[in-house]
Amino acid sequence: MTWRELAAAAGQVPPESTQQAVGYPALFLLVALGALVPVIPTGALVSSAAVVAFHHQSPPYGVLLVFGVSALAAFTGDMALYWLGQRGVRSRGGSRWLEALRGRATPERLEQARSKLDEHGVLVLVLSRLVPAGRIPVMLACLLAQMPLRRFARGDAPACLAWAATYGLIGILGGTLFTEPWKGVALAVGLALAISAGPALWRRLRPGPRRGA
Repeated sequence: MTWRELAAAAGQVPPESTQQAVGYPALFLLVALGALVPVIPTGALVSSAAVVAFHHQSPPYGVLLVFGVSALAAFTGDMALYWLGQRGVRSRGGSRWLEALRGRATPERLEQARSKLDEHGVLVLVLSRLVPAGRIPVMLACLLAQMPLRRFARGDAPACLAWAATYGLIGILGGTLFTEPWKGVALAVGLALAISAGPALWRRLRPGPRRGA
């Protein structure tokens, strides 16, 4: 979208093939990096890309390509992070990656993830990707249970597909409601951020249990 705005200001719009050559690799890198270092709002990124694809490319191929690239990137990032975490589990001194994962999961959420992992196995990975802040505790529980990488991958693959489909649908919703792409992007980003940050904000604002007099 930045390419289009800059080129339009200069009076030249790059061909669609050029936009795709720049946009999809950037989408892959940002989503994969966001899976490794969760500071990038990857859900909002996928939704925004889906809006742009919905308006500027031949549907449904553009949206399907966004879905495929996003799911593959999320899976690649998850696999890299799990592999790095495994190295920390096997090492006596641990690793900074494993410690970073521990720092992102509270003891309560880690215990919940362990319980769900014992009950449902790798199926819990699908829900963990859709529940805000649910991915890291479940991944850490899998690491501490010394789940093999192949078994983790079997559960993480459908999880990444479901995640990409969910945020892609949010983008399609924004694209269908507005004829101007920027309005659809704004709505999609707002919805994606609300889904990601809403539960954490609710927990902070929710009043705690009253103490007895």
